[in-house]
Amino acid sequence: MTKRREFIKNGIIGTTGIAIGGMGFSSKSYASIVGANERIKVAVIGIRNQGTVHINSWCGLKDSHNVQTKTLCDTDEQLFDPGSKIVLQKTGVKPSTEWDLRKVLEDKEIDAVSIVTPNHWHALATIWACQAGKHVYVEKPVAHNISEGRKMIEAARKYNLRVQVGLNNRSSINVMEAIKFLHDGGIGELYMARALCFKARDSYGMAKDSVPPATFHYDRWLGPAPYRPYNEKRSHYNWHWYWDTGNGDTGNTGPHQLDVARWGLNKNEHPISVYSAGGIYGYRQEEGPKETRTPGVRVYGGVETYGHDKTSQETPNTQTAVFKYGDGKMLEFEARGRYTNHEGSRGQEVGNIFFGTEGWLEIGGSTWKAFRGRKKEPFAGSKEGERNRDGNHWANFLDAIRSGKDETLHCDVNEGHYSTALPHLANISYRLGRALRFMGDYEKFANDPEADAMLTRVYRKPYVVPENV
Repeated sequence: MTKRREFIKNGIIGTTGIAIGGMGFSSKSYASIVGANERIKVAVIGIRNQGTVHINSWCGLKDSHNVQTKTLCDTDEQLFDPGSKIVLQKTGVKPSTEWDLRKVLEDKEIDAVSIVTPNHWHALATIWACQAGKHVYVEKPVAHNISEGRKMIEAARKYNLRVQVGLNNRSSINVMEAIKFLHDGGIGELYMARALCFKARDSYGMAKDSVPPATFHYDRWLGPAPYRPYNEKRSHYNWHWYWDTGNGDTGNTGPHQLDVARWGLNKNEHPISVYSAGGIYGYRQEEGPKETRTPGVRVYGGVETYGHDKTSQETPNTQTAVFKYGDGKMLEFEARGRYTNHEGSRGQEVGNIFFGTEGWLEIGGSTWKAFRGRKKEPFAGSKEGERNRDGNHWANFLDAIRSGKDETLHCDVNEGHYSTALPHLANISYRLGRALRFMGDYEKFANDPEADAMLTRVYRKPYVVPENV
């Protein structure tokens, strides 16, 4: 069997100029490399929550990077007016709006797309965009499953397009300095990294199936996921907590910290084993009469939460995972979705801790500190007042489009794939309830067809991730 690394090496040679998906043009002739003085026209696909962050980011680069936010796309047309107002206010130009991403990809004026859809759409939208000659900025996690991530790499290489993943710690100047410090032996030889995702979340509650709003193109929103009746607790933002569309907090906030952990360990490979356990804790098991239910509180995502009330959530709110690499080094991950203590010198909730033979190092946000041996005071770290040295991940993407080189990207799709594979491996182990051995060169489990089946999914036609991209 041909090893993955050999396939990748052979697969990136001589691909420029291949016809794109029968659409009548080639990656070389259209949108492969944009000149230094040309305006880059961007479409944002998915404009709720994190989508507004993308809109504001592109608008903020209008003058410095000569970029135009040309089109906003979302399956919920209610979002068009507030999104358009942001663009008009910040750039003076009103964008076009579209609910069908295929029409966006047919627009030959668009050079690049921001994909800020739910996870289950990331891969297909990216592949279609590459086939249409568009560069792609795709949010984390790269894909809904491991097989999709590999297909996204193949599409990016085949059509010679830049695909950046939204793991924006890669553009943080302070984080880059911390990683270099680790790689230079700042705390000796690393043997373990710990990724933290402590985010207390209340119950997202229960709801009966209903009719989707008239402005919501629900079938298109479902896309590759299996058909099921519309339910408000499974759609906007809540989709994170159901296996058909999301990957839980392990695949939501987790990819950021798992990426930094893998980066710090300098592991450009898959782990050889994973074990994950957890569950849904802290919520009532019975729904109870209406008069005893907790009043809803609106939280991030524009959705309501209900304290300890029963929830229809499927993904765990508490989860631990241990990954082991071929040389014995370990990567630990922990998600805590209920009340908890913190870790690290300042009490980290979301961040990373690295352990070496000479000391330990913590990263929280865009600051870091290193401690030698048993010392309580740090001997190295980012300076106070440098908290905002975050760089600009969106600007880096535009620079890479103009350079025409994947190496310019701070988080190329290949990097994003290896980091996204970690939460997917953890979730497969959790769902099967056992430890797993993984053969990274082949991206298959060792003699485990049941686990292999979870590397991909059954797609709802016509939303099928193709075998040949």
